[in-house]
Amino acid sequence: MDYQRGGPVLKEQLIQVFKDSAKNGLPFKAVREKYIQQFDTDGFPTVKDEEWKYTNLLPLTKKDYAFENTDGIINKEQLEEFILNDTDSYYLVFVNGVLSKELSTITEGAFVVGSLKHNNRQDILEKYWNSCLPQKTDTLVAINNALAQEGAFVYVSKNVVVDKPVQVIYASSNVQQDLFLQTRALIVLEENAQVQITERHQNFDDSFVFTNAVTEIVADANAIVDFYKIQNNTLNCSLIDNTWVKQAKTSNCTIDTFSFGGKFTRNNLNFCLTGEHAESNMNGITLIGKDQLVDHHTFVDHAVPNCNSNELYKGIFDANAKGIFNGKVMVRPDAQKTNAFQANNNLLMTDNASIDTKPQLEIYADDVACSHGCTIGQLDENALFYLRSRGIAKKEAQAMLMYAFANDVLENIKIPELKNKLNRIIAKKLGVQLDIEL
Repeated sequence: MDYQRGGPVLKEQLIQVFKDSAKNGLPFKAVREKYIQQFDTDGFPTVKDEEWKYTNLLPLTKKDYAFENTDGIINKEQLEEFILNDTDSYYLVFVNGVLSKELSTITEGAFVVGSLKHNNRQDILEKYWNSCLPQKTDTLVAINNALAQEGAFVYVSKNVVVDKPVQVIYASSNVQQDLFLQTRALIVLEENAQVQITERHQNFDDSFVFTNAVTEIVADANAIVDFYKIQNNTLNCSLIDNTWVKQAKTSNCTIDTFSFGGKFTRNNLNFCLTGEHAESNMNGITLIGKDQLVDHHTFVDHAVPNCNSNELYKGIFDANAKGIFNGKVMVRPDAQKTNAFQANNNLLMTDNASIDTKPQLEIYADDVACSHGCTIGQLDENALFYLRSRGIAKKEAQAMLMYAFANDVLENIKIPELKNKLNRIIAKKLGVQLDIEL
C-alpha cells in the first residue's frame, strides 16, 4: 500500500503508517499500539457523535495526503512577520514537522528548551509522556498518540524561572501534496517553576495542510504557566488542537487562544486540577469571516477542594462564519469550596453568521460558587450612532466597538509585545487602523 496518500481509505493508510514506523523502533511502542487499536475500532468521529455534532470532519478525511515532507525550507527573514521580533526569546521552529536546528534555540541546563527528539532529558520524557491523558481519548488524540514523534519539549526544574519567553512555530513550506501532520508538545514544570510560551502554526505556500496537534502540560506545586496560542494561518489550512493540563497544589496555568485564520479550527482544552488551591484560566478571542469555522471545546475537572477556574471566550463572526463553543465544568463530590466562572459572549455581524454555544456545569458538591452564561447579539446601535455622530466613519466605529468588546481578554496578556502584535492582527482583520500600542 502506498501509505503516502490519503483519501477515502485514510484510516487504513494511517494504520499502515504506524506499522511501518513500528518496524523502525518507534518509542513508547506498547502504549502507541493501544491507541492505534482504539482508532482502528472507532474510526474518525462523525456528526453522529455528541462532541462533534456541530463540526463535520468528513471533508478533511476525504483528501489525498502525504504524511511526511522533509523538503520544507524557510529562512529567518520569512519568520519575521510571524514572531515577536521586539522581545528576546528562545525559539523552537519546526518545518513540516521536523525541528530546524538552524532557526531554533536549543537550551539545556536548569531548564530545557528542545524537541522530543533533541533533548538531554529522556528520563523526563519517559516519565511524563502521555501522563495527562485519560485511558479513553478522542480518536484524533489516539491518532496523534500512535504516530507523533516530534514537537516542542520544555522542561523547567525546581525553583527556576525561565528568563524569557519561548516561541514555538510549526511552519509548513514547499509542500507538493496535501499534508497531514501529527505534532506533539510536552511542557513540564517542577515545583515553583515559571515559563511563558507562545505557539503558532503557519503555512508558507498555497498547499493544504491539516495539523492534528496534542500538547501535554504538567504543572507541579506553585508552578506558573502562561501559554498563548496564536491561530492565524492561511485559509487553506486546518487545525485540530488538543491540549491537556494537569495541575498540582497552588499551581497557576493560563491558556489564551486567539483564533483569526485557518479554514477549520477545533480546540479541545482540558484541565485537571489535582491539588488544592490550584487556579486555571482560559481566555479566547475568535474573529473570523467568510467560510471559516472555529470550534472551542473546554473541560475543567475540579477533582479536589479549594480550586478556582475562570473561563472567558469572546467571539465575533462575520459573513457566513460559524462558531461553536462547548464548555463544561465538572465539580466532583469531594471538591468543596470550588470557585468556577464560565462565560461565552458573541457578536454576529451578519444574518448568515452563526454560533452554537453550550456552557455547562456538572456539580456534585454542595459548598461551591459556580456560574456560567452566554450571550449572542449584534453591535449596540446606540453606541454606534454616538460614535458616528462624533464624526467617526461607520467602519471605524464598528471596529472600535468590536475591539472594546474583546479587550477584557487582551488586557490580561502578560507579554506587552504580544498584546501589540495581536492589536495589529485584529486591526488588519477588521480592515482598519487601530493605533493602540503599549
